[in-house]
Amino acid sequence: MSLFSPYQKHALHLKNRMVMAPMTRSRTTQPGNIPNAMMATYYAQRASAGLIITEATQISDDSQGYSFTPGVYTSEQQAGWRLVTDAVHQAGGTIFNQLWHVGRVSHPVFQQGQAPMAPSAIKPTDTRVWLVDEQHPDGQMVECSIPREMTQADIDRVVNDFANAAKNSVDAGFDGVEIHGGNGYLIDQFLRTNSNHRVDAYGGAPAKRVRFLIEIVRAVSAKIGADRVGVRLAPFVTFKDMACPEIVETILLASQELEKLGVGYIHLSEADWDDAPQIPESFRIALRKAYSGTIIVAGRYDVIRAEEVMANGYADLVAFGRAFIANPDLPSRLQQQLPLAEFDKGPLFGGGAAGYTDYSNYLD
Repeated sequence: MSLFSPYQKHALHLKNRMVMAPMTRSRTTQPGNIPNAMMATYYAQRASAGLIITEATQISDDSQGYSFTPGVYTSEQQAGWRLVTDAVHQAGGTIFNQLWHVGRVSHPVFQQGQAPMAPSAIKPTDTRVWLVDEQHPDGQMVECSIPREMTQADIDRVVNDFANAAKNSVDAGFDGVEIHGGNGYLIDQFLRTNSNHRVDAYGGAPAKRVRFLIEIVRAVSAKIGADRVGVRLAPFVTFKDMACPEIVETILLASQELEKLGVGYIHLSEADWDDAPQIPESFRIALRKAYSGTIIVAGRYDVIRAEEVMANGYADLVAFGRAFIANPDLPSRLQQQLPLAEFDKGPLFGGGAAGYTDYSNYLD
């Protein structure tokens, strides 16, 4: 099994096993958080990936937590995404749209002045979001505010918003969607005991804490088909104040439920900083036992580690993030063992073509 060999399973028909990981870049057209031609160029440049997963995309006007991130709930946003999907498909690529609701990782400026919603009214400590305003046109990191606890009506509406966003995504030309259930955002907040103190059907035991995720997956699958649905989970990522002693057990339970629902893949987001915890082999074995579908892993992989995790049967596809920013032709560069450019962190969020679509000029 090679990172550069084709992969086919259910709705995935990929030319290689390399995935471009979802990465927030905040380049939308304002007002309206509308995807644009520059974004189409950016993704099309990287269409040699077996699968592209887009930056996280808002499902509604109150699901946002960072400036200039795209939505898929208005006709203008859908038209903008159509530019992207057409460009990627013309370049021979496959692209899924990552759908998110940030929950408590937000600020009232994104909520029409109201408190963000969350499973429980618990503010995350040491958690900030990127905000552009008149006083800070280049953006600033600001502390999250205290959220309000979601009502049943809120929960029902958000489930429906995910389903509608999935349908809008497919109508805009996407090959499928990924539901963002990790990294401290709304679904992840329901999964963890430290952020979910509910005493109703959505809180308490693991089986209750996975309910919100499963309701979303069912609703999305009913709109576009389960085999076109991926789910991102992050049991070992604890930033945004998300340490939970029961999360591994909860994630494995969720994976068993996702197996029953027949989703297209699970995307395991692994911590990627220098002293990050290693994923125990016992967890990888348990995940594969719980879920027989496609597994994607992401977290500072190189070719050797990628092929090792696939050879062991713990993953089928491997996602690359920062390396894809600076190397639009990453698959061929890795396969030919060519030198890689390094990305410039300066223009990571916001800005124009610099550090976004101009990396191809840096390479021979």
